[in-house]
Amino acid sequence: MTIKKALTLSVCSALLAGNAFASDKVLNIYNWSDYIEPEAIARFEKETGIKVNYDVYDSNEVLEAKLMAGGSGYDLVIPTGAFLERQLQAGIYQEIDKSKLSNYSNLDTALIEKVSAHDKGNLHNVPYAWGTIGLGYNIDAVKARLGDMEFDTLDLIFNPEITAKLKDCGIGVLDSPAEVMSIAQNYAGVDPNSESKADLKKGAEVLEAVRGDYKYFHSGKYISDLANGDICVALGYNGDILQAQSRAEEAGQGVSISYAIPKEGTLIWFDLMAIPADAPHPELAYQFINYVLEGETAAGISNYVYYAVPNKAAEPLLNDDVISNPGIYPSDAVKAKLFAQKAHAAKFDRLLTRTWVNIKTGR
Repeated sequence: MTIKKALTLSVCSALLAGNAFASDKVLNIYNWSDYIEPEAIARFEKETGIKVNYDVYDSNEVLEAKLMAGGSGYDLVIPTGAFLERQLQAGIYQEIDKSKLSNYSNLDTALIEKVSAHDKGNLHNVPYAWGTIGLGYNIDAVKARLGDMEFDTLDLIFNPEITAKLKDCGIGVLDSPAEVMSIAQNYAGVDPNSESKADLKKGAEVLEAVRGDYKYFHSGKYISDLANGDICVALGYNGDILQAQSRAEEAGQGVSISYAIPKEGTLIWFDLMAIPADAPHPELAYQFINYVLEGETAAGISNYVYYAVPNKAAEPLLNDDVISNPGIYPSDAVKAKLFAQKAHAAKFDRLLTRTWVNIKTGR
């Protein structure tokens, strides 16, 4: 070995050792965009001396593609429940050592139980935030057609006698077969996660009876349409509908939007913190998870993003307009009727897709 080569190897080894040492205090997080209080990261860095690389994505599919390819380099990710459930089958997450999370007891035990539908025993996740699929409606337009009835009911989109009265002002429904069909099956009185053909048929019959009264199926258009008064009812995600409500208020055109969680029950979704199996710095991920579980941090997230956090210690620190909004923080009685969606078998997904296409096209 020449002296030059030896010196080169020596320098490279020193650089690698230095980089490895520096990376020991770097935490790589991959989260949904605009999903944490901006000051939270800076506070964590100041308190711990850990540098955070914080990247964002806008769909579960983008996250899944990176994780399934392996070697993502991320220490902490936040998938939605049904996606985590599916990804667990590929073995891409570590088990969570709860003994390293002194704040784990702050979590709402009733909600943790619902999360277990995705991850039995909650071995691989820690809940981050949650929300619902429910009813957004134009208060004045719906009241003008239905009178003073209560609007926290799926009758607004599933009862033919009701939908016929709302058809002229417009009904929009999510273009999401698994989610909408599970809600329809639950409305029909069968297991929302059933994969039997008979139960699927019952859910399909609910939708077929009212399909002619719907303006469209779409998973984003309803936000602006509600805010502008172009539709009067939508089945959508609570955060989207609260966004429509905010847009309507800002526009000042007299459109008043409200959100209701259906009394018959509906889907509850969870975004979950998880550590990839190949995470470079899992111990740093534990520090951040424990930080998120602090009441102050969790409250800051909820106050900023207007989604609920499953954290009892956060509740006294929530802003009044957040904690008092039943569309964000429903009562225990309402929460008891919420159900989590399970990942479907591929065979059922194919049947569901065919059924959904037939419903949309009116076949």
